[in-house]
Amino acid sequence: MGKYEHLIELGRSLPLIEDEYKTDEYRIRGCQSQVWLRAERDNGHIVFKADSDALITRGLIALLVRVLNGQPPEAIARADLSFLDRIGMKEHLSPTRKNGLDAMIRQMKLYAVALGDENVSPDLSQEER
Repeated sequence: MGKYEHLIELGRSLPLIEDEYKTDEYRIRGCQSQVWLRAERDNGHIVFKADSDALITRGLIALLVRVLNGQPPEAIARADLSFLDRIGMKEHLSPTRKNGLDAMIRQMKLYAVALGDENVSPDLSQEER
């Protein structure tokens, strides 16, 4: 199974955001496709729900949700997502999809900061690789 097929399959398992949250307020800026992301804190952990109108983009956000969902805010804010480079994911993405992926990562980390304790700050250094 190729990477795109695997991403599309991952997208099918994504915890979908409710239609009422598919608004500009929850839309991720910087993505060519429409991507909506919502986060809430549950027992000290961040729970993400998302959706996209594009299959590959839905798979990308599903991959990030799978890795970061249920983690404490501090872990998400400081998460090292360089595995995306090591598995060759970014090299198979167009420049606009890479920018969109970086925007998704940035938004997830910013949600973690907003929902975390005062001492949480994001590590955005993995972007632009």
